[in-house]
Amino acid sequence: MKFLLYYITFVGFLSATAQTHTVSLEQSKQAAIAYSYSLKNSELRINSSKTDVAAAKSDYLPSVSGTGLGLYGFKDLVAAMPPLLNQSISNVYLVGVTGTEILYAGGKIKTGNELAALQLEVSRIRKKQSLDSVILLTEQKYWNLVNIQEQQKTLSVNETLLNAVLKMQKDMLNAGLIARNDLLKVKVQLSELLVNKSKLENGRRVALLDFSMYTGLVFDSLLVMQDNLDNKTMPTMLALCPDTNISQNPNYVLLDKRIKAEVLQTRLTRGDNRPTLALGVSASQIGSINSGLGSNFAPAGLVTFSVPISSGLWGRGKQKVAQRKISEQIAKNDFLDGQNQIKIGITRYWYDVKDQLVQISFAKDNLELATENLKVNQDNYKSGLATISDVLDAQAAYQQASSTVATAFSDFYVKVAVYNYITSKIVPSK
Repeated sequence: MKFLLYYITFVGFLSATAQTHTVSLEQSKQAAIAYSYSLKNSELRINSSKTDVAAAKSDYLPSVSGTGLGLYGFKDLVAAMPPLLNQSISNVYLVGVTGTEILYAGGKIKTGNELAALQLEVSRIRKKQSLDSVILLTEQKYWNLVNIQEQQKTLSVNETLLNAVLKMQKDMLNAGLIARNDLLKVKVQLSELLVNKSKLENGRRVALLDFSMYTGLVFDSLLVMQDNLDNKTMPTMLALCPDTNISQNPNYVLLDKRIKAEVLQTRLTRGDNRPTLALGVSASQIGSINSGLGSNFAPAGLVTFSVPISSGLWGRGKQKVAQRKISEQIAKNDFLDGQNQIKIGITRYWYDVKDQLVQISFAKDNLELATENLKVNQDNYKSGLATISDVLDAQAAYQQASSTVATAFSDFYVKVAVYNYITSKIVPSK
């Protein structure tokens, strides 16, 4: 047992001294947030929504337009008619300016502003969702690499154990105490371990490349994750029961915003069937160049009033309003169903975390048994009470148990991250 603990400590020391390039979980999250294109696009969508808000506010202001018209005839448009018109007219121009202020448009201007403001809120919520998603994926990739590192430590420890057994077998074979077949069994198991070690290293490189490309960190084959999986300490449960208060949950809030958006869209559609009233001022001048014909700018006031009658009473406008009411009801049904699904998801992931604690407990107990079993079989083999096959089986069981413990711990941290994500408790990067 002391021999086993010595090698575990020795390998751990070698791993620690080799970790010259380390990155923490917090550093990983900061890098991913700064690099994420989805977050950059989310910010651009917010800016786009802000321009929509500014455009909607401009509808409250008067609209001003200018008009210009010029007409030139290759022949005289109007011949001279003395004494009424001493000079023929070959060209005509018209210049005008009109300003219009809408006094009432069926409530569409106010509703349009509310819709633009609502869209800006939605864009900000979606950015928060993107931020949480980036943090979650970063944590998943990070803990996956931590798990791989722990698996490598496990293989290194077991490689050392098998090499020690192999040396002992060689000595016993040279002394004529065992058959060559026993030596070959150890070599076969050691060869399988080395193959798995090579596969794991290749998998680590692929996972590290994926991690680097996602976080924007420069790929470095010597990069290692700072955290270790301490199997001596038992993690604690997040809470005594699932947190189903979803009032601040982004998905819940978006479902609620969708209902409000559908109501506003219905108001917009109704506005198309309501009267429109506008006041305006116009000034224009008409004349002809070099003909002595012209006028001064003549201001005039104008009032426009329109009422869509058939559309709102029996036409297409009435049917559009009916369709909008249906869309409102669909949004309300989706809201009720969606909040139930969110609560179910929160409860499910809470139980996943709880079950993972049980898995860790079982895995730790199994590792203790496997460690003791390996020690007993090693002692029995030295005393001639066990075969080399018994020792190798015990070593394989110990290796598997060590691997299971590491995976159980890493899975726990991943499931905690998922639970924090679905309950909107993702810890923001500092």
